[in-house]
Amino acid sequence: MVLKKKKEIQVDAFFLDRQQLEKLQTFSKDEEQNLASLLLHCAQLSNGIQQIQCIKQIIPLVKKMDQNSACDPMVKACLDILGETYFSLDVKNPLKKVLASSLNSLPEEFMTLAVQSFVCCLREELKIRDVYLYRKVLDNLASCMEDFSLGRASIKNLFEEVLQFLQKSLFDIQEENRKNNGNHIVQTQLMHDLLIAIKISMMLVQKLQENIQGSLWKHCESFVWQSMCSLLKSSANFLVDATLLQTVQTTSGLAVILFTKAMYEPVEELPSMISDLLLGSVKQAAMPVWFVSNCGTLCTEELPDSVRLFLCHGALAMLEWKDGSMGEKGEKLLLDIASVLLSLSSELKESSMATSLSRILVIWTTSALATLVSGSPDLKIKLNGNSDVIGKLLEYIYTHWEHPLDAVRHQTKLIFRNLLQIHRSTITGSNEKSDPFFARLIKRLLSLEWHVKGKYASLACLVECVGTESILQLDRTIPVQILDVMNDQSLAPYASDLLETMFTNHKAHFALSFQESTWIDQWHDIWVSPLLLILCEGNHDQTTYIIDYYLPKLLKCSPDSLNYMIRILQVSADANLGSGSTRGALGALMACLRTARAHGHLELASIMGNGLVSTECIKQGLVHQHNQVCIDALGLLCETHRSTEIVSMEEMQLIQFFIMYNLNSQSPSVRQQIVSLLRKLFCRIQESSQVLYKLEQNKTKQEVLENSTERHPLGILQQYKDFLSSVCDRLFEALFPGSSHPTRFSALTILGSVAEIFSFPKGQAQVFQLDQVMDSTRIQTLIQCLASTFEEVKVLAFGLLMKLCNVAFNLQDSADLALLFQAAMDLSTSTKPYDCVTASYLLNFLIHHKGLQHICLEKWVEHSPQIDEDTSVSTVEKNTLAVIKLLLVNVEEEILQARKSLLQAAASFPMYGRVRCITGALQQLPFNNLTLVAEWKEMVTRLILMSYKLSAVVSPVVQSSSPEGLIPMDSDSESTGRLKMILSEIQPQDTNDYFIQAKILKEHCKVESEKLDDQRPMESICSEIRGKERQTCDVTAQMVLVCCWRSMKEVSLLLGTLCKLLPSQAASEPSDGLITVEQVKNIGDYFKHHLLQSRHRGAFELAYAGFVQLTEMLSRCNSESLRKMPEQWLSCVLEEIKSCDPSSTLCATRRSAGIPFYIQALLASEPKKSKTDLLKMAMKELISLAAPLNESLSVIPQVHALNILRALFRDTRLGENIMPYVADGIQAAILGFVSPVWAVRNSSTLLFSALITRIFGVKRGKDENSKKNRMTGREFFSRFPSLYPFLLKQLEVVTNTLNSEAEELKIHPSLFLLLLILGRLYPSPMDGAYSALSMAPFVPFIIRCGHSPVYRSREMSGRALVPFVMVNEVPQIVLSLMEGLPDSTSPCIRQNNIHGTLLQAKSLFGDQSCLS
Repeated sequence: MVLKKKKEIQVDAFFLDRQQLEKLQTFSKDEEQNLASLLLHCAQLSNGIQQIQCIKQIIPLVKKMDQNSACDPMVKACLDILGETYFSLDVKNPLKKVLASSLNSLPEEFMTLAVQSFVCCLREELKIRDVYLYRKVLDNLASCMEDFSLGRASIKNLFEEVLQFLQKSLFDIQEENRKNNGNHIVQTQLMHDLLIAIKISMMLVQKLQENIQGSLWKHCESFVWQSMCSLLKSSANFLVDATLLQTVQTTSGLAVILFTKAMYEPVEELPSMISDLLLGSVKQAAMPVWFVSNCGTLCTEELPDSVRLFLCHGALAMLEWKDGSMGEKGEKLLLDIASVLLSLSSELKESSMATSLSRILVIWTTSALATLVSGSPDLKIKLNGNSDVIGKLLEYIYTHWEHPLDAVRHQTKLIFRNLLQIHRSTITGSNEKSDPFFARLIKRLLSLEWHVKGKYASLACLVECVGTESILQLDRTIPVQILDVMNDQSLAPYASDLLETMFTNHKAHFALSFQESTWIDQWHDIWVSPLLLILCEGNHDQTTYIIDYYLPKLLKCSPDSLNYMIRILQVSADANLGSGSTRGALGALMACLRTARAHGHLELASIMGNGLVSTECIKQGLVHQHNQVCIDALGLLCETHRSTEIVSMEEMQLIQFFIMYNLNSQSPSVRQQIVSLLRKLFCRIQESSQVLYKLEQNKTKQEVLENSTERHPLGILQQYKDFLSSVCDRLFEALFPGSSHPTRFSALTILGSVAEIFSFPKGQAQVFQLDQVMDSTRIQTLIQCLASTFEEVKVLAFGLLMKLCNVAFNLQDSADLALLFQAAMDLSTSTKPYDCVTASYLLNFLIHHKGLQHICLEKWVEHSPQIDEDTSVSTVEKNTLAVIKLLLVNVEEEILQARKSLLQAAASFPMYGRVRCITGALQQLPFNNLTLVAEWKEMVTRLILMSYKLSAVVSPVVQSSSPEGLIPMDSDSESTGRLKMILSEIQPQDTNDYFIQAKILKEHCKVESEKLDDQRPMESICSEIRGKERQTCDVTAQMVLVCCWRSMKEVSLLLGTLCKLLPSQAASEPSDGLITVEQVKNIGDYFKHHLLQSRHRGAFELAYAGFVQLTEMLSRCNSESLRKMPEQWLSCVLEEIKSCDPSSTLCATRRSAGIPFYIQALLASEPKKSKTDLLKMAMKELISLAAPLNESLSVIPQVHALNILRALFRDTRLGENIMPYVADGIQAAILGFVSPVWAVRNSSTLLFSALITRIFGVKRGKDENSKKNRMTGREFFSRFPSLYPFLLKQLEVVTNTLNSEAEELKIHPSLFLLLLILGRLYPSPMDGAYSALSMAPFVPFIIRCGHSPVYRSREMSGRALVPFVMVNEVPQIVLSLMEGLPDSTSPCIRQNNIHGTLLQAKSLFGDQSCLS
């Protein structure tokens, strides 16, 4: 709503070398300005913007020179330097474009000389032989060809050299790419260089066609001809090379068609030749020899699908489709391309390919529209709405309009829009509104359920063709139906877009049809009245989404309708105040006013001034029992169209009134909205205050202001200051000890916004500063908030303290800080997990204090005087190093104690708190700007060793087969025997007897508590924070486990943080990083060991968090040995899973424990735009293990594979890359369900559940029969074609067991799963004759499933039957079902069969779409 200020453009200045400067100095004259002195002055400027201004003076200066000056050596020298400068500048530098633009205007007499200079410079550029410098040369060639006459002339003169360079660059880059196989970073850079090289080759052929044509046809031995053949051959090789990036392959497809078009004769035969290529009907004897020799790979019968796709793209983009220049052969090619693309749509399922295909289909529809303008009558018949091609395209649209990829859905909408235009082009002259094709489409679309997202965009396209009125004539309730859909957020944006198209079109129709303005009431009745009714009485979600999505669009189309809304709502506002569940007229009024003001349709002062809305009315809104009404009333005050609009006194008073009652809102979303709106208000105060300061300085403007308003700028600024002080006072009052979490969250967040927004650079006028209202009590209040049990409150308080850092330390004396530090150190060993988080934030706060070493640390650790005296070292770095050193010494000592007794450690000094504080301190350290590198290297080495030692002490517990139970609280023999088995398994490092240890510890706790009572009590805040319960306690198994798994968690996060210290360009010089390659490898092995062996979920889940940090760093690393580690680890673990070695320590229970997490981390770290080779390799192995072809001896590998697959299908980071494996996953789950082994069946169930969610989406409601999480049968089988034969075969097997007369209760395990999938499908009125897969074979099997003795199966078979029966076949199927019912004389009447048959008939008739 507020326009962002434009950023200042940064321009890098250019610099000349000494030789160039000397040359200019020899020619420059002091007494008058000439070209040399101007250039010399320009080169001496250090500001790029000033250099641009200087360059713009060159041409006016040159135009003043006489014609004989062209022979002047000074001009030649200057032009040479300009040429060198042009080629040295970066392609994105604005100076380059300015220089080219200026030189385009060079007078004719100087042009020849300039061309010579540029040719000379370009020749030098083309001599570069370093592959990694090719990109700069390629960028320069591209710049020369883009609207730069000098550059183009230079390339013409060096045409053959440029061609030779392009040939060499294509070859060299490809070779270098091959050498760097596996190095993703270098390969990505080389791929982009290759892409640019191909594009430059195409630009050369397109823009300098005459150069080629002139010398190409004379003799095929010419250099240009051979160069063109070489470029064609390279492009063809790139096109079929699947290891290259898809963008390189796509561009190569364009290049192959372009180069072939330039070389092919006769041109009239080119469309036929391309048709043969695409259809695989090439006869090599009929092809030109040069084409076969250079593109032999493309002349085979079976081209890969992706290559055919890219060739289709090339043909559509590079051939001339306008004006019918290719004749009938061109029209045939157009239809052939359509058939190839539509056949590919069922083959190419990978997300990137599906996106490309949809985009290419859009290009096809655009080309078809261009061809139809002057196309033959025959083509118009073949592209009519009733034709096969259009029918199949519609089929594609219906299948893909709910595709999971946004890009595909968007392209599908464009295809549909263009398709309607194609049909319009074929029926020119007839009435579009009565056209049967459009009528049929509208009828079908309206018969669809409103949950189908594709329906909205398609109807909007049809509205553009036939108008809103035509659709409303079929059903006047459509606007209300669409508004009813808007209680679902996933549909609200689509619904609002359709409504906008409809009411805008309808308004335009009324305006054209009726001269008077009487039509506006009719328009209001249709589009505004239903809206007001829902706003008053609708449910919370529906009204919220209507206000967010629909209301702004309606007001934009018709701002005058606001008065109508206010008038209607004002009448009933007093009577209908609303309730906790509905907004009422008052709430609706607030919503309309807020939206209108935010979009600039009204001024609040004017409506309050003329009595339309009173202050009391707004106050009622601000304290309304419906949360959203409060938010809308607040939004009315805070949101404005202009960010500099002055905040009135009334608004400030109302805001204070609001804050008084609404800080403690229990709803997190309401709190977030309150904070967001108040932030907008503070921004408005800040920006309007800057305007007021300027007005105060500028007297003439001030007088204008005084004439226009009674308020004086200084007066307003004082009101702002008083208002902000008052707000801060109220917020600090709300932070009293014991205040609720919602209150603290709201108050701290709002204070944080005030501190951030009103932080000005020095010297700038300041309306308010939070520093000015701070005192020691308020700082104490913020420090108390760090003791909150809610971490988000700690985060907010810490953030605010950091913004007020200087004030906070100035207001605290040394004794307070020493107590705080003491408290932090004590809390870091608390047995309460949230206490160690408090300790971490306290230490992070104190680290910023300059005197920390003297005040707190002197009595704890020895500090180095030379570090202390070194002023170049930052305070934060010195203090962090000292604090970590102190924590490390303590934790190392505690680890030694824990080795003697883990029980005592768990009860008295759990070590995880110390490690948490170390990680927290490291995370706020600027690692790219450290001074004490040697000290940090030593520290990192010590931290890694400490992590390993701590892990060795606690890991036996989390790796035991029963980590939850270690200490029996009774002494029965069974428990004792079980315990001894666990102890022998885990072999703990401590030596005490677990049985007597609990008693010893009990006595020890008493002694400890007595000692503590003798110590001096802490004062003020420290005593509150340190209030730890050191009373006598029994040590339970849970305490030991919590100590162990949290220690493992903190060690993992610490090691993950340390891994980030490895510089991405490391390996060549190990001294560069704080951590060595060897250490990183060891950390990787550590994570591998613990993720694969831990059995406690808390331990491996958080080890995974640290491991992810490591794998992400490895994927970006330049060291080849590190970069290949994920692949090696993945291969090793898959091999171990496959081997089913009896000595393997992998956990086969607990859903494979950490193994899925380990593999997830390895796969998710792959670069998103890579070929995902690791994912492909892993999925291939896992699918083969999950659905074994033969019954192997051990089922453990199968269980592991099923569990890992479940985790991968649930991982959102793998996104659409995992979708090609969904069908195989479903097969594995269904086949696993019939296994005799319970573990396999259990894992298969979990995998099946994950896959159902992945296919149909997350279930949002409780309605089992809801169509939100469903899809049409056609869409399902087109996305997963391999499931068609599989499900059919499984269904046949299942129904054969049901038909067994002897054993009626023999139920196949897969029956329920199959019906669950089939029941999630639904029929669509769009199902037509073009479906590749017939649904008919499923029908008899599903009917037989209705005979199951299980009620739930019969019910599901009824639902599953519906999508497989075509609309026109419903009566026939129902009739056959009725005929299958037994008569009264039948000897054997089975009630289950009768019930199942009747349920199926009921389902067929009950489905609305079938009835229509």
